[in-house]
Amino acid sequence: MIKINLLPVRAAKKKETAVQQIIIFVAVIAIVAVVVMSLYFVKRVQIAATRNDITSANNRISELKAKIGKLEELKSLKEQVKKKLDVLTQLRNNKTGPANRLATLSDLTPNQLWLTGYNENGSDVKISGIAYTEELIAQFMRALEASNDYVSVELTVSEQTEIAGTKLKKFELTSKLKSASNPSQKPTSPNK
Repeated sequence: MIKINLLPVRAAKKKETAVQQIIIFVAVIAIVAVVVMSLYFVKRVQIAATRNDITSANNRISELKAKIGKLEELKSLKEQVKKKLDVLTQLRNNKTGPANRLATLSDLTPNQLWLTGYNENGSDVKISGIAYTEELIAQFMRALEASNDYVSVELTVSEQTEIAGTKLKKFELTSKLKSASNPSQKPTSPNK
């Protein structure tokens, strides 16, 4: 009887299986290493891209902050110019206001009534004069009340006087300026 020793074949098969398992293990480790390395490099690229985005966003924010600063400066300059224009408008109105009021006063003065004094102190006005009759003084007061410049016209003094042998009525009136008594009314610019 022939005896066959199968142990070397089994040992060879075990050796071959062990080699195959080592090759598969090394291949799997290599594949895992390649996958991990490729994921690492992809993430590095994404991180670099995100950092670039953050840097560009910060640069854009800095540019916008500079523009906002310039805008705030322009708003401040606009407010200053507006204030200066308002002052100029008020100066123009104050410059022409008394002249206009005196022209209106001249137009409202009836015949046989003469003005001897005119005084403005802020919004208070004091007018003095002489007339032939009290009716002329009353007519003058009604005309002042009806005008666009004067309000609250009151007779403070009315007395008889004689000038060159003629009996006349001497009077004093007080009044308020209409534009000064209504501060909510803003002066309008002649350029508008």
